[in-house]
Amino acid sequence: MSREVRTRFAPSPTGYMHVGNLRTALYAYLVAKGQDGTFILRIEDTDQQRQVEGATDIIYNTLRETGLLWDEGPDIGGPVGPYIQSQRMGMFIDYAKELVEKGEAYYCFCDKERLEEVKTIQKASGQPPKYDGHCRDLSPEEVQEKLDAGIPWVIRQKMPTEGKTSFHDEIYGDIVVDNSVLDDQILIKADGMPTYNFANVVDDHLMGITHVIRGSEYLSSAPKYNLLYRAFGWEVPVYIHCPPVMKDATHKLSKRNGDASFQDLVAKGYLKEAVLNYIALLGWSPRGEQSEQEIFTLPELVESFSIEGISKSPAIFDIQKLRYINSEYLRRMSPEEFYQVALPWVKQGVQRADIDFKLLCQVLQARTEVLGEIPAQLDFIDQLPAYENDLYTHKKMKTDPETALAALQAALPVLEALEDFSADSVHEALFGLIGQLGVKNGYMLWPVRVALTGKSFTPGGGIEMAAILGKDETIARLKKGIAQLEAQ
Repeated sequence: MSREVRTRFAPSPTGYMHVGNLRTALYAYLVAKGQDGTFILRIEDTDQQRQVEGATDIIYNTLRETGLLWDEGPDIGGPVGPYIQSQRMGMFIDYAKELVEKGEAYYCFCDKERLEEVKTIQKASGQPPKYDGHCRDLSPEEVQEKLDAGIPWVIRQKMPTEGKTSFHDEIYGDIVVDNSVLDDQILIKADGMPTYNFANVVDDHLMGITHVIRGSEYLSSAPKYNLLYRAFGWEVPVYIHCPPVMKDATHKLSKRNGDASFQDLVAKGYLKEAVLNYIALLGWSPRGEQSEQEIFTLPELVESFSIEGISKSPAIFDIQKLRYINSEYLRRMSPEEFYQVALPWVKQGVQRADIDFKLLCQVLQARTEVLGEIPAQLDFIDQLPAYENDLYTHKKMKTDPETALAALQAALPVLEALEDFSADSVHEALFGLIGQLGVKNGYMLWPVRVALTGKSFTPGGGIEMAAILGKDETIARLKKGIAQLEAQ
């Protein structure tokens, strides 16, 4: 009978949630939920020196905001708690002593000076640095004598010195290492605290974790983990080591190097759902009928995700692909939904209150890729910027300052006469004038756009800009444009 699938996300509270970390959480969630399993949140806070105040709340908030809700964890409890590693400290020493009794670990009394000296000699000899086993074969009497004397100690794992250790990874296949290269890693430090590697294995076993999903940087540690499982006689979990997320072909994505965290991307105006969707595709591809699909809701990812779709190759973080996915999410919103998410950004760029914000958002929706870029597009609304008459020249529209003046002079009285200044009314009036004059659309609409905005690139055309600005502001700007052209 197969066990219930149990996965965990076990971050350290050391800062913002970077993209690779969030991807690990997502894949762990998808592996569990795709098989009706349990997704666990465990906070690994044993490295007190690296902890950042407020980082645990960032972990909670990020997972909640992206919908990666845990079934067991620090705040909601569960049958195998506590779920904060620092609250589990008392038991690790007992497990380490159990390994000592089994001959799978030993007390080491070497001081820092001796270890540094060994490392220096190894380096000078061109050897990889590793513990030289000085305390490995102390007799029980020698060990007890040193313990009774109060000599500081650590507990080290006793690695086999001959043969090979193999393990299977779902992504990278069967991996074999020579035991001679394995270091007798420390399990319990001099302060009595467990090392990350030891606490990780013990906690995963006690919490019944069946699938361990983590970055490929932990591949080299997997043999040590496996040997610990075997030493205890515990069942080894399924390993899923994911390829790294890269900034480019040679540099890993890193918050330390200033690369965007999840919070940074949201602050720039990317939708949380779009970021999660994009992160899912960083190193994973859907199979079968969905092989060409790129837009996935979280329930669709649960349905579609498979371990077989994860690549061995590093994933390059492509901001253009993220922009595309984000724009697709924005396009698929209803006008009301877009209005709700866009309005705070619109109001960063527009201070005046007499603007048709709903129409402005309708215009923006089809042209927006990232919400954070909205304010810069609207800098002409509060105040018409200074612009040169050369802006009226447009080869494709066949306009220049002279034709622009004639067009604006013709448009002014037509627009002044309108009582209803909606986009439909402005459209009808200007196209009626275009038909009456027998000119191309651009002949009229390009000068109107320039006169109203002072720019060649705007969220919408002249008709939409007129309706958004309103009748009074539109007439005032047309008159200003005419005066500027007449004065040249």
